[in-house]
Amino acid sequence: MRPTIVIMPGDGIGKTVLPEAIKVLKAVDFQAEYIHADIGWEFWKKQGNPLPQKTIDLLTEHKIGLFGAITSKPKYIAVQEIDPSLKDKGYVYFSPIVSLRQHFDLDICIRPCKSFKGNPLNFIRRKGEGFEEPLVNTVIFRQNTEGLYSGVEWTNPPKNVRDAFETHPKMKKFKDVPGKDLAISSRIMTRNACRRILQSAFEYADKFGFTNLTVCEKPNVLRETSGLMMEEARKASADYPKIDLWSTNIDAQMMWLTKNPEDYGVIVSENMFGDIVSDGFAGLIGGLGFACSANIGKEVAIFEPTHGSAPKYETLNPSIVNPIAMIMSACMMLDHLNKTEKATRIRNAIAKVVEEGKVRTYDMMKLRGSQKVLNQGACSTQEMTDEIIKYL
Repeated sequence: MRPTIVIMPGDGIGKTVLPEAIKVLKAVDFQAEYIHADIGWEFWKKQGNPLPQKTIDLLTEHKIGLFGAITSKPKYIAVQEIDPSLKDKGYVYFSPIVSLRQHFDLDICIRPCKSFKGNPLNFIRRKGEGFEEPLVNTVIFRQNTEGLYSGVEWTNPPKNVRDAFETHPKMKKFKDVPGKDLAISSRIMTRNACRRILQSAFEYADKFGFTNLTVCEKPNVLRETSGLMMEEARKASADYPKIDLWSTNIDAQMMWLTKNPEDYGVIVSENMFGDIVSDGFAGLIGGLGFACSANIGKEVAIFEPTHGSAPKYETLNPSIVNPIAMIMSACMMLDHLNKTEKATRIRNAIAKVVEEGKVRTYDMMKLRGSQKVLNQGACSTQEMTDEIIKYL
């Protein structure tokens, strides 16, 4: 039977790149039905809810989502932009993609960062009198529903919350701070969630031949939460004796990724640290135009590029943005649906286009984004898609 894919273009360039990914899926003869679902900033402004219930219902029914991009703005801007009829009625903006992760318990986020040969944006380093370009092939497993992104935070915390925090001796220094001047975010991690993502990461490393798995946390400071992750990592590693277990601190990892990125295979982190380290590694393989991801739960899975909505590029005609991250996210969806042969064909086509270098988007040419780049040799979004399809 044909799967039904819930497509959520979202905001800005999400509306541009998602149709390009569908064109490639059709070109590789992936048979599916596509159902549009609403999500994003416009629905926040009009309805006070960027994630309509109908979208949740569609994902509950069909289990697979392909997502474009979201515009998220700070709290004070969100309040200003909501429809005047909805102001002062208790509506609070919260990222819809974070809401989806939490609603469907999409606790495992996978972000591959692999360099394509010939990409002019690849990381290089000095070697002797010349330079070398190490092959980066790192996969970040990011715990997606807990940690600092769990959303348990307060400004001017209520008395019972403040009283609870003040039972900890280190809260003494904040005892005299007025409530209105105090904001608290909590980093919550559970043993089961740590265990699940570590087990998934070790299974992935074993399946694809990675020889090491690194837990990237900060256990020397965040002793309880990072310590829990490391404790479970040591337990899980016992079943995988051929895979070395490493541990790095997030700050040191950001230094080492520009010194020896080729050394790292699979990396596991909490939500925020995983966000940071995956963007860092994405910078080594060409930036967010090449960064894809999967959000996987026990029943529902959603696939998305990790770039933002870039609203300033939304109205450009023709579009100039790089669709590769979105297309690679669609490849991850194919892998999830056991259509790996089709995913491999697409990835090989992308690799061929990048290596030949005849067709490049403006970011690959290191140009400043504007309509002028089309006169400077850069291709349009659609031309990049067509070139990839040509090699299928």
